[in-house]
Amino acid sequence: MARYDSSSPIVVDVPREGLITLAHIIYGLHAIALFSGVATSATIVGSFVSGLPSIVAVILNYVKRDAVRGTWLDSHYRWQIRTFWFALLWFGIAWLMAVTIIGLPIFFGIIAVAGLWVLYRVVRGWINLSNRVPMPVD
Repeated sequence: MARYDSSSPIVVDVPREGLITLAHIIYGLHAIALFSGVATSATIVGSFVSGLPSIVAVILNYVKRDAVRGTWLDSHYRWQIRTFWFALLWFGIAWLMAVTIIGLPIFFGIIAVAGLWVLYRVVRGWINLSNRVPMPVD
C-alpha cells in the first residue's frame, strides 16, 4: 500500500469520508473565527488565534492527524495546523511592536497583512478540499 509522500503530489491511499467531513468542519470553525473578527471589534487574526472555534479546530487537527497520514487529506490537516501557528506567531510579533509608540504602525500593518493571509489560507484550503485536491507543501 503506497503512502503519501509530502515531497510528491502522488497519493494512493484514500481517506475515509468521515475524515473529509471533519476537515470541512475544521475549515468551518476557522471561518467562524474569521467572521467573528470581522463582525466584532476584534481583529481578524486576533479572533482567529484566540477564538474558541479555531482553538477547537486545531485540537481536532492534532487528534485526527494520524488517521489521515498517507492520504491527500494529510496536506489539509498540515495546512490548517500551520495556518493557526503562523497566525499566532505573527499576532505575537505584532503585539510586541505595539508595546512601543514607534511600533504602533508596524503593529497595524502586521495585523492587516496577517488577517488577509489567514483569510486566504482558509478560503484556498476549503476550495481545494471541496475539489479533493491536496494542498501544496509549504
